[in-house]
Amino acid sequence: MRILFLCILLGCVGFLGYAQYLQHVEGLLPCPLCVAQRLAYFSLGLTAFIAFLHNPEPFGRRLYGLLMVILASIGTVIAARHAWLIRYPESFECGISPEEALLNSFPIADWWPGMFEANGDCANVDWTFLSLTIPDWSFVAFVGLGILALYPLIARR
Repeated sequence: MRILFLCILLGCVGFLGYAQYLQHVEGLLPCPLCVAQRLAYFSLGLTAFIAFLHNPEPFGRRLYGLLMVILASIGTVIAARHAWLIRYPESFECGISPEEALLNSFPIADWWPGMFEANGDCANVDWTFLSLTIPDWSFVAFVGLGILALYPLIARR
C-alpha cells in the first residue's frame, strides 16, 4: 500500500513541478482557479506523503484513502469549473476578483508566492495539448488520482 501512496505523492509533485515550469519558463500566470487546483494537488500530495511515512494499519489506510478521495474530488470540481469557464468565459469574470484577493491573502501565498499567488485570468487559453487545455488535463489527473486513492477503501487487505 505504501507504493500506492508514493505513486500519488509523485504524481502530485510532478503536476506541481510542471505547473512551475509553465509559470516560470513558459510565462503563463496562474489564475485563482489554477492556484486552487495547486492547493488541492499540494494537500493531496501532503496527505499521501504522511500516509507513506506513517504506513498505517487497515483502518488508517482507509482513513487516508478517504481523505485523499475527498481532496481529489475537490480538485476535480475546481478543474471542471475552470474547464467550463474557459468554454463559456462570458458567464463569469475571474480576473481581479474576490477569489484572487482571498487566495492571495492566505499565508501560503506569502510563504511560496511563486506557486500559490494568483495573477492570471481564468478564461485565457495559452496552452493546449491534444486539443485539451490545462484545466482539462488537470481534471483527468484528479480523476486518476482519485481512482488510485479509492483502492485503500475497497481493498480487502
